[in-house]
Amino acid sequence: MLAGELRLGGARVIVIERLIEPTGQSRGLGFTARAMEVFDQRGLLARFEGLETSPLGHFGGIRFDYSVLADSHFGARGIPQSRTEAVLEKWATELGAELRRGWELRELAEEADGIRVSVRTPGGERSLRAAYLVGCDGGHSTVRKAAGFDFPGTPATRAMYLADVTGCALRPRPLGERLPNGMVMAAPLEEGVDRIIVCEHGTPATTHDESPGFGHVADAWYRITGESLAGGDTLWVSSFTDTTRQVTAYRRGRVLLAGDAAHVHLPAGGQGLSVGVQDAVNLGWKLAAVVRGGAPDGLLDSYHSERHPVGKRLLMNTRAQGIVFLGGAESEPLRELFTELLAHDEVKRHLSGAVSGLDIRYDVGSRHHALSGRRLPPRRLRTPGGTVTTTELLHTAHGVLLDLTDDPELRAAADGWRDRVNVTVAVPEGGEAFADATAVLVRPDGYIAWADDGTDTIGALTGSLRRWFGAPATVGTVPQP
Repeated sequence: MLAGELRLGGARVIVIERLIEPTGQSRGLGFTARAMEVFDQRGLLARFEGLETSPLGHFGGIRFDYSVLADSHFGARGIPQSRTEAVLEKWATELGAELRRGWELRELAEEADGIRVSVRTPGGERSLRAAYLVGCDGGHSTVRKAAGFDFPGTPATRAMYLADVTGCALRPRPLGERLPNGMVMAAPLEEGVDRIIVCEHGTPATTHDESPGFGHVADAWYRITGESLAGGDTLWVSSFTDTTRQVTAYRRGRVLLAGDAAHVHLPAGGQGLSVGVQDAVNLGWKLAAVVRGGAPDGLLDSYHSERHPVGKRLLMNTRAQGIVFLGGAESEPLRELFTELLAHDEVKRHLSGAVSGLDIRYDVGSRHHALSGRRLPPRRLRTPGGTVTTTELLHTAHGVLLDLTDDPELRAAADGWRDRVNVTVAVPEGGEAFADATAVLVRPDGYIAWADDGTDTIGALTGSLRRWFGAPATVGTVPQP
């Protein structure tokens, strides 16, 4: 995702990938509502054929309806992570990203004006030099360790198994079943294949095995359920823990981290892949602007200041879900309390906003308007050129200035940024969609940088344009978008 965003922003990018080919394994099976919107912003949803959403989700295994929050649902379901990876790889390479498989980073050294890395390749050792390096290399990140990022948190307390099994004819347990000896989950993936998760009480994290076999899973399943998996087999199996950690800084000089390299947590609510994608979309346009030149001061630092709090909240809610969902008898009162609380719509809105990512609000310099710092909601707009959606306006990964009252003075004020910001006169279909705002400035990642509240409109707009897009170009020489 980051490679595609950097290419859209005009930066050259090389992806170093240790694996010769994709594993085909899929820990994740979908993505959240906000990640779905992010994909739509880049025109990618059509590539996920047969995509389905569900209003019903859960928090800590307690089911509730996420559609209580406007525009919300639990997310896209039944999309294997391997498919998401394939879609994004094709998109990024179509945009010109260089993908070098079988290349493994060994060492890195920061220089005065760049980063030099040593890489092991099928043809021998190589040295590469770049302006910046971003570690998107997962929970065991080599980049994070080599660059010396602090990675505090809580160590693992339990080990669990995840496997895709065949020939077992399992009874579906899609939200998990808590039994005296642990929790098991089972859901059909396709004919004859089930995804299972096994969490046995009293299994210490020290038993975590990076390469478990079917026997480990079958034995634990039997000890919890009393059911035999004899005669079955696995397509693949892995173990994981509830380790919860987050780097103290998402950037150290010319090295940055995104996704699981920056934060690891218990997989709960399908948030891991989705938050990593959103990290990438927040970082991509900012880093590309810095590489191109002319980026405003502090733009790259805003990646940490905006995404670190999101990661921190992710760790909080996944830890809470782990206690509610995986705890034994001692957690039963907590489950009962959450069940009571989830009868209230306000609680549903709060939790669905947190898990879906739809309630994120960044500090964009002004909160005078209710929309400032929030995502641009998906709406249909009437423009002089026809009807478009708000997500379609973001396909180019440019900024967008929506003029909702056909104000020539407003549009003229943005002339110096037309190489970076597309200006559109639009009227929402179906009534009010932007509170009382007469204009909104949207960043390439789909978040509203400024919304007109009637106070110093032109001055506030140009101030926000400078803050997020740098100095204006010379009027009269700006290429039209």
